[in-house]
Amino acid sequence: MASLADLSRTFARIGILSFGGPAAQIALMHRTLVDEKKWLTEKEYLSALSFCMLLPGPEAMQLATWSGWRLHGTAGGLIAGLLFVLPGAAVVLALAATYAAYGQVPLVNALFTGVQAAVVVVVVEALLRVSRRALKSRSAYVLALLAFLGLFFLNLPFPLLILGAGLYGALSTRPTGATLPPAPAAAHTARTLGLWLVIWLAPLGVFALSDATLLTEIGAFFAKLAILTFGGAYAVLAWMAQAVVEDKGWLTLRQMVDGLGLAETTPGPLILVTEFVAYLAAHRSGGWVQGVLAALLTLWVTFVPSFMFIFAGAPWLARITANPRLAGALSAIMAAVVGVIANLSLWFALHVFFGSVTVHDLGPLRLTVPDPLTLNLGQLAIALVAGWLLLRRHWSLPLVLLLVAAGGVASSLI
Repeated sequence: MASLADLSRTFARIGILSFGGPAAQIALMHRTLVDEKKWLTEKEYLSALSFCMLLPGPEAMQLATWSGWRLHGTAGGLIAGLLFVLPGAAVVLALAATYAAYGQVPLVNALFTGVQAAVVVVVVEALLRVSRRALKSRSAYVLALLAFLGLFFLNLPFPLLILGAGLYGALSTRPTGATLPPAPAAAHTARTLGLWLVIWLAPLGVFALSDATLLTEIGAFFAKLAILTFGGAYAVLAWMAQAVVEDKGWLTLRQMVDGLGLAETTPGPLILVTEFVAYLAAHRSGGWVQGVLAALLTLWVTFVPSFMFIFAGAPWLARITANPRLAGALSAIMAAVVGVIANLSLWFALHVFFGSVTVHDLGPLRLTVPDPLTLNLGQLAIALVAGWLLLRRHWSLPLVLLLVAAGGVASSLI
């Protein structure tokens, strides 16, 4: 059995090296915890992964938390989860502060011009990756198409689509009749949930009582986002991006895409982009102090629910992963997520490659129409090169982003 010191060193290393998104992070933890350390068996690890995929929030961070809990209880779970998140969070906060201070410098703008084009390719790559895993039946393709149409043309609420897909998956799955493992004590689960709900929402209540209107609004928005993040960060990025850009006006589209590009190059979960968004939203009205407060509050309301779900749900793991209706709900949600990411891909592409995009409301329909005369050929060329390097040559993402940033500078000089 690993000591707490050994567990801490191991997850500190994992947190620093956790680049490349959830797939790479899950593979890194598997190699470290199952193959090298042999702290977990293959069956334990895969069962926990299935359980974490059922939960809202970043599944890689939740898997790290579960692994720590499995080895050293609540203390181990807290250490593993925090060390998985904090290195990336520190980097994103530093980048957000730097961006807020220097993001309007022409050279910096040119650097991010190339990064924005590459982000479109990164999102398309995520779409292809999730599609291969999620679209395995005709009904899955139909769910993905309906989710895309509902978001892009009807502007339906993202939570409604996820809820509808989950209900369809649960109700359309036939029970196998197999006996489920016994349930843990419900009273213990209720106490754990109650305690963590108070821990989660207490800072938000403090800001609300102190009349910090903007900070309360930011915290409430990202708290809601935290419990709707099914299927990975890309599943909610379209909803979040459109909400913070079009509805709330906290960021410009350029800043939102830049934030995603920065989050792609840092360790830790991609959902850390919420920290970047919160910092810039608060910095505009209150400077760096309010920006830091908003970033810390957002980190709290984003990741505390993951600890709550793991500590309350881990004793139920065997029973939950054996339930066919829950598995059916997860499969349907993952299919709908494909449509959600497709919507994100198209929305980003239209706004990155065209200088002018107009939205027309025709009754219940919403049509997004780009002006073909405003097509940015330089951006398109950078995106094609990035796509070839990432999808065909399989170059590493940080290297490609470095190259396209240089391409953005060259394009601006030309």
